Amino acid sequence: MKDECLICGAPLIYTEQAQEHTCALCGKKAHSKTVCEKGHYVCDHCHMNGVDTLVGFCLSSQTTDPISVLRGMMQMPFCHMHGPEHHIMVGAALLTAYKNAGGEIHLAESLIEMLKRGKQVPGGACGFWGACGAGVSTGMFVSIITGATPLKNKEWAWSNEMTARSLQALAACGGPRCCKRNSYIAVLQAVSFVQERLGIAMETEPIVCGHSHLNNQCIGARCPFSCQ
Repeated sequence: MKDECLICGAPLIYTEQAQEHTCALCGKKAHSKTVCEKGHYVCDHCHMNGVDTLVGFCLSSQTTDPISVLRGMMQMPFCHMHGPEHHIMVGAALLTAYKNAGGEIHLAESLIEMLKRGKQVPGGACGFWGACGAGVSTGMFVSIITGATPLKNKEWAWSNEMTARSLQALAACGGPRCCKRNSYIAVLQAVSFVQERLGIAMETEPIVCGHSHLNNQCIGARCPFSCQ
């Protein structure tokens, strides 16, 4: 089983109160509830170093299947078993497949906007905020493709409904978190939502998890993508 810390591989500890830590990679100080058992802290920025490279990957994709796009990004160097990079990847995969399926968006601009928004959702939001970043990413996706703002009507409603649907499906599956499982569930919810609301049909390939051996908290047969 692969452990959690990017520095030493030790399991992570989540504390009730945030404390000031120094990032072991960039040296910046920040308050966080997450360190490893040996005291190492890695900030979100360093944890997802290189995530901007997903823009080029997505622009080169021709598929209408966001799961395929997502899996491709999961193989890239910036992606770990768990981490805030997934808060960007879910929306980016959906934007890519949506565009390829006939959605009328400027993909490069939309991906850059997804990067900006997704980076603002911190690691651990699923537990500390009660809002998994993968689920929130689907709401960002709908917000971007519909041009939602706090003052819009239908667009505002749809983006919030999208997030709510994703979070409901994630909650029904139960914890503890798995960024891969949560990303798959959120994408599938968005595919159904977009076809229902916008009439754009994105494809989805069958999903069988290939990451359980890397996840110390794998829920096994409870996971809808488990091969157990």
